[in-house]
Amino acid sequence: MLSMILLSLLFLPFHTGPGPHIWSADGKEVQYVGTNWPGHQEAMIPEGLQYSSISGIVNKIRTLNLNVVRLTFAIQLVDDILDDGGDVTLEDTLTNALGTTNGTIILNKILANNPQLSRKTTRLQVFDAVANELAAQGIYLHLDNHVSKAIWCCSTSDGNAWFGDSHFNVTNWLRGWKFMASHASKNWPSFSSVGLRNELRQPDASRGEPYDWYTWYTHMTTAASIVHSSAPDALIFFSGLNYDVITSPLTSGYPLNGTTGTGTAGKSAIFAPEKFEFKDKIVLELHKYDFEHTQASCSSFANSLITAGYSTLNTTSPAVKYHLPMVLSEWGFIQNGTYWNQTSYNECLIQFMGRWKPSGWMQWEVSGSFYVKTSGGVSVQDLDEAWGLLDHEWKGVRSRVTVDNSLRRMIEATLKG
Repeated sequence: MLSMILLSLLFLPFHTGPGPHIWSADGKEVQYVGTNWPGHQEAMIPEGLQYSSISGIVNKIRTLNLNVVRLTFAIQLVDDILDDGGDVTLEDTLTNALGTTNGTIILNKILANNPQLSRKTTRLQVFDAVANELAAQGIYLHLDNHVSKAIWCCSTSDGNAWFGDSHFNVTNWLRGWKFMASHASKNWPSFSSVGLRNELRQPDASRGEPYDWYTWYTHMTTAASIVHSSAPDALIFFSGLNYDVITSPLTSGYPLNGTTGTGTAGKSAIFAPEKFEFKDKIVLELHKYDFEHTQASCSSFANSLITAGYSTLNTTSPAVKYHLPMVLSEWGFIQNGTYWNQTSYNECLIQFMGRWKPSGWMQWEVSGSFYVKTSGGVSVQDLDEAWGLLDHEWKGVRSRVTVDNSLRRMIEATLKG
C-alpha cells in the first residue's frame, strides 16, 4: 500500500513521445536534474555510508534541488547471488574489498551511522535501504549498470569495455538485468528508469565481439526487451559508443552495419523505435566532459553536442528521422572553487541546457570519497574524490561557490520554461 501511495505522489510511471519528451503519469513533462551515486566498485554498495546515514546523504541531494539519482551497480553483485550461494553480507563484502582490519573499522562506522543495518545485512538490502530513502524524500532512482566486474570505470584495458571483453560476459549481463529490473520494479517505489550499460568502448588487443553498431544493436535491444519484460514501467536509456559520446546513428534511420572481415560482416539493422514493444520507454544518453574543446566558443561546444546526438531534439531537422528524449547522464569537473570559470565548459554547458530543450542530466558525482578505488592497477582506500559535490566526510557541500555557479545555474537553465 505504501509503495502505491508513493508511486502516485511521484507520478510514476513515466513514458516517452511523441517527439523528444518524457511524460509523467499525470501528463506533465519530466526533466531529470540529478547526480550520480556510485555503488559499483569493489565493496558493491553505495558509497559514503561510513561517514553518513543514508537519510543524511539523500537529504543533502534533496537540499541541492535535485530530483534523480543515477545509482550504479556491477553485474558481479548478481553473479555472486546466483552463482555463489546467495547475496554477500555487509561484513563479508567490506572484508573482501578492504581487508579484515580496515573492513571491520568501516563496518562499525557504517553501522553506527545506519543502525537499521547489521553486519548480516546483504549488499542488495543496502541498495534497498537507499532506494526506499530516495522514495521517501521524493527522489527518482535511475539504475545504471556501470560495469560487470566491480572496479572503477573506465578504460580500454579494464575488461569491462565491450560485449565479450574479458569480464563482460553477455549472458551474465542479460541475466543480471533480468534479476535487477525485476527486483527494482517490485521493491523500489521511486524506480523510474535504467541505463543498460555505461560507456561502451573499444577494448585493447581486439578482445570481445566486433566493435560496431550492429553488435551494439543486437545486444542492447535484447537487453532492453529483457528489462521491459521484467520492469515494464521503467524508461530504458541507450548509451552510445566511444565512451558514450556518440548516439547520432541511432536517430538517422540509416543501417547500423557490421564490420568487414569479422562475424558481423554483411550484417546490418536499423534502430526503428516503433518496432519495439518498449517504443514508449526509449531515452538516449550521452556523456560530455571537459576533455576537449576546453576553451572552445559556446557555438563550437554546442555543435559538438548536436553532432554527437543532441540533434534528436531538433524536430525540424531533415537529417533526423527519430526524435527521442536525450539525457546527459554524466558531466562534471573538479569541485575546487576555481575550475568552474577557468574553461568555457561550464558556461557553455549552462547555455546549451537553456537552449536545447527538453533535456535532462546527472552530474558526476555526489561522492566525497570512496571505500576503495582501483585505477591503473593501484588500489587506494578512503580516496578523496575532488569531483564530488560533497566533502571527503560527506558532511556538506565541498565547494559552495562551484555549486552556486554551476549546479544551481544548470538546474535553472534546464527547468526554466
